[in-house]
This record gives sequence, C-alpha cells and structure tokens, in this order.
Amino acid sequence: MSEVPQHRVLQRWWQAHVIGSVDHVAVIDTVHDDAGWSGRYLFMIAMSAGIAILGLLLSSPAVVIGAMLISPLMGPIIGLGFAVATVDSRQIRRALAALVAGSLIAVLFCAAIVLVSPLQNVTSELAARTRPNLFDLAVALFSALAGSYATIRGRAGTIVGVAIATALMPPLATVGFGLATWNGTVFFGALLLFVTNFVTIALAAAVMARLYGFGQSLSPNQTAVQLIVVIATFAALAVPLGVALRKIAWEGLAGRQARSAVADVFDGKARISQIDIDFNAVPIRIVATVLTPRYRADAERIAAAAFLKDAGRPARVQIEQYRVGTGSGAAENAALQAAQARGTASPADAAADALADRLALVAGVSPDAITIDREHRRARVAAAALPGASLATYRALEQRAAANTPGWEVYLVPPAVPPGAVPFDGESPDAQTIAAAIWGARRLGLGIAVSGPAARANTVVDELTNAGIAASRSGGGSAVTLEWTVAPPAGLTPSSAPLQ
Repeated sequence: MSEVPQHRVLQRWWQAHVIGSVDHVAVIDTVHDDAGWSGRYLFMIAMSAGIAILGLLLSSPAVVIGAMLISPLMGPIIGLGFAVATVDSRQIRRALAALVAGSLIAVLFCAAIVLVSPLQNVTSELAARTRPNLFDLAVALFSALAGSYATIRGRAGTIVGVAIATALMPPLATVGFGLATWNGTVFFGALLLFVTNFVTIALAAAVMARLYGFGQSLSPNQTAVQLIVVIATFAALAVPLGVALRKIAWEGLAGRQARSAVADVFDGKARISQIDIDFNAVPIRIVATVLTPRYRADAERIAAAAFLKDAGRPARVQIEQYRVGTGSGAAENAALQAAQARGTASPADAAADALADRLALVAGVSPDAITIDREHRRARVAAAALPGASLATYRALEQRAAANTPGWEVYLVPPAVPPGAVPFDGESPDAQTIAAAIWGARRLGLGIAVSGPAARANTVVDELTNAGIAASRSGGGSAVTLEWTVAPPAGLTPSSAPLQ
C-alpha cells in the first residue's frame, strides 16, 4: 500500500476540520444582507461622509476615526469578494451597484459641504490621503484577510478594527474635497487610495472565501482564471504604489541631505530656523532661513553644490540670512548686505510682504487691502465676510496670524456680525463669548446693548464695562443677547449713552 502524500493529508485535514466547521449557508446569507442597497445604507453613507469631511477639514483624527466606524462600505466590498469567489454574477452586479452608488453619494455630499465651508485648506489629514504607496496596499491586504476571517468565523468585533485600518470613507471624502476645490492632485491621489483599498479587500475576501470552501463547485479552469486575475490585479496595483513608496523614501532622504547641505555652509553657532523644499520644481527648489553670527555671500552656491553631490539632483537654493548675537546695529548692516548681494528687498521688507500675503489669505482679501506700518511693525486688515463665521472665528484668525509673525501687532477688523447670545454656566457668562464680544467691539469701535433677564444682563454689562466697552441694558427676554450700538462720544458714561 503506497503512502499518502503529505499535501493530501493536509488537504483532507483542512476539508474535515476547517471547511467542515463553517456554516456556509449562514455566512452567505449574512454577506448578502450586508452587500445590498437599502435606506439604512444610504443614510449611514451620508452621515459617515459628513463626519469624515468635517474631521479632515478640522484635521481631527478622532472625528475621522468616528467616520470609519459607522461607514457601511465594507459590506458591499466583502460581498463582492464572496460573489467573485462563487462566480455569482447576480451578486457581483448587486454589490457593485451598492458600492458605486454609495461612493458617488459620499463624494458629492462631501463636495457640497466643502463648497459651503469657509475652511478649504489642505490640512495634514487631507494631505495624508493623497499619496498612496505600497505600504497602503499591504495594510489593506492584511486588514482584508482579518475582516474576511472575522466574517466567516463570526468574529464581529474584529470588523471594528478592520474598518479603522482600511479607512474607506476618508479617501472618498478627500476625493470630494478635491472635486469641490478643483484640485487634481488631491482628487486623483485620494481616488487611487480608495481604489487600492476596495480592490485589495475584495480580492483578499475572494481568496479567503475559496480557502474556506466557498465555490467548491467551480471547475479547475475557473479556479485558474480566478488565480490569474488576483495575481495580475495585485501586480498592477503594486507597481505604481511601489514607485510612489520609492519616491517618498527618496524625498525623505533628500530632505535630510538638503538640511545638511545648508547647515554645513555655516559654523556651529548658526541655526536653521526654517527650510522648505519643493520637489515638484525643476530644478528642486530649497528655501531656508538661517540665523547666523556671520553672513556668507556664497552660501547658496556652496549649498547647491553640496546637495548636487549628495543627492545627485540639481537644486536652486535660496537662503535668507539673519545675523544674530552681535548687537542690533551689526544685525541691520548684515541684513542690508545680504539684501544687496541678492539684489532683493531687505529682510524687514520681506517679512512685511510675507505678513501681508498671510493676512490677505486669512482675511479673504487681496494683499493691496492690507495696511502695513513698517516703522511701528503694525498690520491692519478688514476681513471679508465668511459664511457662517462668528466673532470667535475672526478673533482666532487674528491670533493665528499674530502667532506666526512675532514682533508685529496684527489688527483684523471683522465684519459687523451680530455678537449673538451669551451662554451661562450657572450664574457666570461664557468667558469665550464675552472675550470675542470685547474684541469685536474694540476692533469695530462699537458699543454693545445687552438684553435679557435683569441679573444676568447686569453681570454681562459689568464685565463689558470693566473691559472699557460702552455697554448698556436694552430690554428683557429669556436669554442674554448682545447687539451692536454706536459707541458714545468721549465723556459719556455707558449708562447715559443713547441706545441705537
């Protein structure tokens, strides 16, 4: 009697103890229930998309994770994988229809939110989903294997972790952002990440389904075709993602080489304050700000040569040198020499121009609308109206602009948006609302009329008056509400000023 080959023994054991322990009918019923289109599916897609795009705009990882948890997209994708494994054309069409329709709704809903949002900057959370690479494919593959196993074995709790790891909704939300802002880089980068995730999950689910005995009635030829399709698809995804990973790795190395090339030009007492690298420029553009005790007229040429030697790529280097540690007069002379050597404006003028550009972006106006007092280092701008923005929003924008330009006084004058209601915590008014009202009154040169219950309204009037704001009572009501008034002329007390 001949000995049974080892692989036959393993195959029989797998059939008896693994495949035989799976309730195939129950699993297929569960997968089919989750793979189709329904009112609940539509509602959860919209809610997940809305949470995702708001989390991305706010750059809040916690909010983005919340969107991942409630997204129902895993159902149609897993269903598509099982339908491919069993070559069920009806279920393939059903799962694809649910996936495509849900994806389109998510993208359009997110685009609509972005269009009405005053925040349309590419945040770090958005940027993180625009450059997929080979590691993203690996994450999707491992997560898909875990998700498929959990589906087959009834380990529902594992799906939560899989939903977070694969992150299907955030890339779709990023696609919507790219569509709304007409940003092709964001749109196509996020779309590639989503396609990578859903194709990998579907194919991995198909492989796991076959391993666990789904589709046993298929012929060897059908099985071979499935294997070829899986391998070819993974290869087609892996090549561009591998190239992207290699580019990201090179840019990381080149960034360190650029910093080293700039630092080596100066002595050990110099410090690089900031360095920005544009890898898309031809040649690569390196802009650095260096604080140094001694100005080097040839710094840019030496740094460019060093970068070419280390990275093997040419670069155009621009170094702003600020002399420190040798007295204010010497610092000014060194700055002037640096400006003359480059034939550009002085560093003070460059700083003022940069502040004007930053304020113009924040306030939504042109740089020509910015008033710059270079002598006293002050900047003033009247902000354009932003849909839905409150006084607190404009105050935060001014604080952000001032924080990025130390040594300058920044005055952002908001539109005369209503101060609105004042929430109370017990008997104390909300400090942030009061602070925003005081700031707005100072910027606009207006007084404030306070209406509401006598005790609470008087408390608010006292706080405003103590801050130097012309505040007065204007009536009753169930809630404390603030309204703008014309500030009284000098010499009038707030209580004697006429209400407007």
